[in-house]
Amino acid sequence: MPTREAEDTEPEISAERAHLTRSRDALRRMRENVLSLDASGAGDWVSAQVLGADLAKRAEALRDDPTTALFFGRLDHPGERLYVGRRHVHDDGGRALVIDWRAPMARPFYKASTADPMGLVLRRRFGYSGGELTAFEDEDFSAPVESRLLIEEIERPRVGPMRDIVATIQPEQDDIVRADADHTLCVQGAPGTGKTAVGLHRVAYLLYAHRERMRRGGVLVIGPSASFLDYIRGVLPALGEVNVEQRTLDEVVATVPVRARDEPGAGRIKGDARMAEVLRRAVWSHLREPSEALVVPRGTRRWRIPAYEITELAEALRDRGVRYGAGRDLLGHRIAHAVLLRIETAGDACDDRTHEAVRRTRPVKAMVDHVWPALDPVRVVMRLLSDAEFLARAADGLLDPGEQAALLWDRPPRGPKSARWTPADAVLVDEAADLISRTSSLSHVVLDEAQDLSAMQCRAVGRRCETGSVTVLGDIAQGTTPWAVGDWPALLRHLGKPDADLTVLDRGYRVPRQIIDFASRLLPRIAPELAPPTSVRSAPGSLRIARATDLRAAVEDACREALDGEGSIGLIAAEADAAGLGEHLTACGLEHVRLADGMAGARLVLTPATQAKGLEFDQVIVVEPAAIVDAEPDGDRSPGLRRLYVVLTRAVSRLTVLHARDLPDPLR
Repeated sequence: MPTREAEDTEPEISAERAHLTRSRDALRRMRENVLSLDASGAGDWVSAQVLGADLAKRAEALRDDPTTALFFGRLDHPGERLYVGRRHVHDDGGRALVIDWRAPMARPFYKASTADPMGLVLRRRFGYSGGELTAFEDEDFSAPVESRLLIEEIERPRVGPMRDIVATIQPEQDDIVRADADHTLCVQGAPGTGKTAVGLHRVAYLLYAHRERMRRGGVLVIGPSASFLDYIRGVLPALGEVNVEQRTLDEVVATVPVRARDEPGAGRIKGDARMAEVLRRAVWSHLREPSEALVVPRGTRRWRIPAYEITELAEALRDRGVRYGAGRDLLGHRIAHAVLLRIETAGDACDDRTHEAVRRTRPVKAMVDHVWPALDPVRVVMRLLSDAEFLARAADGLLDPGEQAALLWDRPPRGPKSARWTPADAVLVDEAADLISRTSSLSHVVLDEAQDLSAMQCRAVGRRCETGSVTVLGDIAQGTTPWAVGDWPALLRHLGKPDADLTVLDRGYRVPRQIIDFASRLLPRIAPELAPPTSVRSAPGSLRIARATDLRAAVEDACREALDGEGSIGLIAAEADAAGLGEHLTACGLEHVRLADGMAGARLVLTPATQAKGLEFDQVIVVEPAAIVDAEPDGDRSPGLRRLYVVLTRAVSRLTVLHARDLPDPLR
């Protein structure tokens, strides 16, 4: 496909630049119109505050970034021309100057092909430099072509957080982005296939196509780490969506202060699906039979309900499958109803006020407290992890004595605040809380790096989308936690979405073929069921492997060489080695930032291997692969090699592997 630069087609490109100028001016006027609106006339103070907040969000969504392409494509139909961009822009008369990429009319930009032009006579892509329109390519669908501008946009160096891919979405990605809102999708995506970006663009699409529904229920993006969320945080605002919550799973289930980490064995047990039944038994074991009949005084009479009848009422509620807390509330009503039946049989009239008065009497409330005591989920889990007898009763036939022993704390805490809670404990508390009171469901959840979740973590996410849908993103080959479920069908069952559609993305756009082929040597060991991914990009010289006798000197040289190039640089090493490398970089005068401090501020980012998942850098320098492998606990799923696979696939343009020890066997 010919790419026409500015000097080659001056009249035509001048016309396109003029349209860009008109569009930016129109967008500025749209924002000014929103800012000019007065929320004080809403009628009352609360309405004025709500309207003011909505107007502020709308104005923020209309803010123009002059360094970003306002439109990136043009669609020519017979008698009609449409410009495709990040947001809708119209002139003062309401005529569309740019259509939103999510609009149905924009879909041919992503899906039209030689086999099916979708009514187009021409598709034009635009090239930009710092917000200035510099080039364009035309496709008339007479023959299959490869877009140079598309490849250049994919390969364009970047520093800092992730960018949107709205100008480069591929047909198979577009199918995921625009899937029906009721569908739960599971995307098995190899490195570089854009699965994270696809998930974020799906959120933007759903908020466009089903805005009221999504706003009403809420949308949540769950990522694996704070660093990952910091990396992706700017994508949705760049697409005009500024009000989507993005959190880690630890933040989602943050019911207790986490101060410790589990040993792998304890973590596996706490994450096992059997713990759901253990907790259910623990919660419902608090029901007790009444020790005597209930006597309720009412006026000059006393009404007696025998103990066996109250037991039957409680058992009937439990058998209905109600939440524990709802059952406790209902028991008071059922007991009051039993009393009212006796009063009516005696000839007295009763109404709702009588029912409520009886329910609130001290004897009824005391009976409910005895038979169906109120529970705190934190204290239930604390007792389960510190009381061997209580755990044994709840886990009988589910966990063997060794597994029970692995769960118990060494020293029982004095109270919930003094306990050394772990992230897995917080998930158990969340499960117990849902047994007591139902968790609210969202409209949509995006779950990224899902392959690392335990069954209990999946259940925690599933509770939050019970009546909504989920976009599950991950790569089985990149699963590194000891408690990971291990396969998509099992994970989807624990998530409560067993009928989800599974889509495989195995065509990479970001990682060059030389790098992905090298990393794929690990797949027969870590995920033999997965076919090696392919890459549309070939970049000779993008992979360099070097043995070094002085590893730190080699790191310094590699960093200096990388800094002479363009884009972001990730220096990735085992966590135990990262601090020493940081000190060495400082001593050498090499400006850098630690990943924990954010990716802004320097091109060179020192990244522990355990925190690299989901991130991308233009250049990656991997230090001592054997140390990265050895840092992971032993396991039958080769967690060390899986971690190395993650690390080796973070590079977009160039990968340098430095080692003093022998490389792991599959890479030799």
